[in-house]
Amino acid sequence: MKKLILLSTMLLVGAFQVQAQEDDTVKIDSLSEVVVIANRINLPFKENSRTINIVTSAQIKNSAAVNVADLLQQVAGVDIRRRGTGGSQADLYIRGGGFDQTLLLIDGVKMDDPQTGHHTMNAALPLEVIERIEIIKGPAARVFGQNAFTGAINIITKKSLNNSVSLNVEAGSFGQLNGSVTAGVDKENSSHIIHVGRVTSEGYRNNSDYDNANYFLKSTFNKNAQPIILTASFLERNFGAENFYTTNPTFNEYEETQNSLLALSTTFKKNNLKIQPRLYWKRNQDLFLLRRNDPSFFRNMHISNKIGLETNASYASKLGITGFGVEFSKIYLRSNNLGNRNRFMSNVFLEHRFSIADNKLDITPGVALTYFSDFKFRAFPGLDIGYSLTNNFKVYGNIGYTYRIPTYTDLFYNDPVSSGNENLEPEEAFAQEFGLKYTTPKVNASIAVFNRDADNLIDYIRNDVSEDVFVATNITEVNTKGLELDAAYNFLFKDFTQTLSVGYAFLDDNILDQNEELSRYSLNTLKHQYTTRLSTQLFKNVRQNIIYKYAERTTGQTYNVWDASLGIKVKQAEFTITASNIFDADYIEAGFVPMPPSNVLFGLRYSFK
Repeated sequence: MKKLILLSTMLLVGAFQVQAQEDDTVKIDSLSEVVVIANRINLPFKENSRTINIVTSAQIKNSAAVNVADLLQQVAGVDIRRRGTGGSQADLYIRGGGFDQTLLLIDGVKMDDPQTGHHTMNAALPLEVIERIEIIKGPAARVFGQNAFTGAINIITKKSLNNSVSLNVEAGSFGQLNGSVTAGVDKENSSHIIHVGRVTSEGYRNNSDYDNANYFLKSTFNKNAQPIILTASFLERNFGAENFYTTNPTFNEYEETQNSLLALSTTFKKNNLKIQPRLYWKRNQDLFLLRRNDPSFFRNMHISNKIGLETNASYASKLGITGFGVEFSKIYLRSNNLGNRNRFMSNVFLEHRFSIADNKLDITPGVALTYFSDFKFRAFPGLDIGYSLTNNFKVYGNIGYTYRIPTYTDLFYNDPVSSGNENLEPEEAFAQEFGLKYTTPKVNASIAVFNRDADNLIDYIRNDVSEDVFVATNITEVNTKGLELDAAYNFLFKDFTQTLSVGYAFLDDNILDQNEELSRYSLNTLKHQYTTRLSTQLFKNVRQNIIYKYAERTTGQTYNVWDASLGIKVKQAEFTITASNIFDADYIEAGFVPMPPSNVLFGLRYSFK
């Protein structure tokens, strides 16, 4: 593995040298001018003074991934811990944070769930409708409020598909059978994107089958005057959950989840002022059976609803750009285990970006003020600073306070082996980061070091190894520090674009020193993570992708996983072969569930206008 890291690093060093020597210009889409919209102040990618990864539509196509969970596993610093395939349950972690500490957004709409962060990835959309994914690492409470404790991921959907229809059929190992239709309709004063899909599998082990459906609609009305955007999605997952939460061989766990979103938004622009109001409703439903064929044995049913109204704005003046916003939301939870709960939340955000020294130096202070009906007022300031050494090379740093209030599961959940705690305090942390980034059409590279000092982190703890019940508890103090490196080199070979990218993340925390034998969730952090992707095209209609992932967890487990894909395009049709875990690695990402062995998926996509 060390030899592979060394080889990849040497290749990229050589790439930088070639970049400096070549005179020709490679016509490749650059991240330089991609405007990151996951901030109150929208800025081009290379002008941001934070660690942000952009997964473009081209990278999505060349990822050998079939869903968002598989895709995000290829980003260093992002840890996706799956308990099955097809996205049945995948928990999202950034920089060693917990699954409740990362916020997922869809076009800026917060998809957090008050019941538990286990549902975060239930809202992830099908790849066919995604334009790009913005990954913001580090504390983001100043921008997004609670739940963005260690970072946030914003899924940006496509704007239009230009009167086209795409049919996709896939079949492969474990009885996988997937099908979808994606259509775009452009009219004189409106445009529409419609997606309907279903993915099924018999399962790769006992009780690991799934049957998932997804529906997506995005419509833009009145686009020639004041465009109004309607976004609606419904994702349903029905899956066997063998050993997701227990090791008892007599249990055959089963789960059904539904995630719905309905959002309306528009943008008003006048001179230097931009205002973006948004109204949305989000619903999540979760049914869990401890014994699949005996619902009366143990059954959990949770339904949460969130209604939100927010307005984000920015104003440009001689003093810089001011970003500000206000948000109000109401949450309702109905549960046979957690009870009937409701919460009112309000957030006020303010930040200002100063640009001085001929726009080479940028300084952005900001603050978020938050009110919860059950946790009262909180204030969380932060500061970003960046300096452009050249047009392509930037040094940056940021500091900020962040927080997360307990979920209703943390507070009230009860079963024979778990107990919530109504006296929990919110999690808080102070984080610092320093980084360098280099951005050109051919080369994108960044390196960042970070530190996070957290108080009151929530974990499920036993007071003694002889006890059976884990109780939700605030851990006093936890320090987390680490390093991340990302680099990608784009070049031409035989007039075709080739891409080599690498990523490495190192994480060190002192959680193991707290309660190694008594903790349920805090263990299993990714200490070392390394990813490489090589996308090549040697012929006009043929493209190959190879992905390598190495992981070493704090528990001592290490594993190497290789994935690959091949795409052959013939006129309007494209044939694909996707191979996962090619060398049959034996590993576990979360809990007690072994990941799937080597498997393959064959696909056919046909597009017409």
